[in-house]
Amino acid sequence: MSTLDTEQINIDLLREDIRKPIKTFASQLVNDMAENLKSISVVGSALTEDFHPRRSDINTVVVVERESHTLLKTLAGYGNQMGKLRLKAPLLMTNEFIQQSLDVFGVEYLEYQFNHVTVYGQDPFDGLCFNKENVRLQCERELRSIQIQLRQGYIRGLGQYKIVGQLLVACGRKLLPLFRAMLWLMDIDRSKETRTMLELAGMGFGFDEKLMGTLLSLRKQEERLGPDLVDLMFQDVYKIVIHLCGLVDKLRTNI
Repeated sequence: MSTLDTEQINIDLLREDIRKPIKTFASQLVNDMAENLKSISVVGSALTEDFHPRRSDINTVVVVERESHTLLKTLAGYGNQMGKLRLKAPLLMTNEFIQQSLDVFGVEYLEYQFNHVTVYGQDPFDGLCFNKENVRLQCERELRSIQIQLRQGYIRGLGQYKIVGQLLVACGRKLLPLFRAMLWLMDIDRSKETRTMLELAGMGFGFDEKLMGTLLSLRKQEERLGPDLVDLMFQDVYKIVIHLCGLVDKLRTNI
C-alpha cells in the first residue's frame, strides 16, 4: 500500500486525545485491506463531551467491498492492539448490508448518521433515508423488550440492590439511542450531548429527565446509591418505560 493511500486518512475533525489511536488503527486497515476497504468512520461518545479518556471506548464502523472469513481473522489479529488503544471491535459492514438492513436497524443508523466522522473513504451514512414506521416499530419492540428485561431481572436478582443497580445501568444504556430516535420521529431537535438530549426527551415525552441523569451518573460511577434509592429508582424507571411504550404506540397514527 502506498504512502498516498494512508495520507487520505483525515483525523482533523477528531478530538485530540483519540487522533493517535484512530490514525494507528486506520493506517493498519488501509495497509492490510487495500482496495477492499471502502471507509472508516468514528461513531458514538468519542465525538462528544461525554467521552472519558480512561473509561470510554472508541467505536468505529468499517465498510468493506466484500466480507470473508480471512478478513475476520485479520481483524481478530488486531485484538491486543485495539484493547491497548481503547478501541472496541469495529462494526464491519458492506454498503449492500446497510441498504438491506435500513428497515430493521433504523435506530442504529440514525445514531451513526447523526453523530459520526468519516476519516477514510466515502461517507457511508450520507444520504440514507429512513421509513418512520419502521423506526417507530423498532423503538416499540425494543422498549417492550426493556420492560420485560426489567421485570425478569428484578425477580431473578431477588431485589438485591447491587444487581438491580446494574440492571438499571444496562437499561439506561439501551434507552439513550431510543430517546434520540423518538425525538426524530416527533420532529424534535436532537442533541449529541447526553445531558442536553435527556432534557429534550424529558420535555418532549413528559417525564423527569433528572432521573435519567442520575442513571447516567451511576453508569459513570460518579454516584453510588443505597438500597432504598435504587429500589425507588427502579420503580420510577419502570414507570417511564411503560409510559414510553404507550407513547410510541400512539405515534403510529401521527407519522
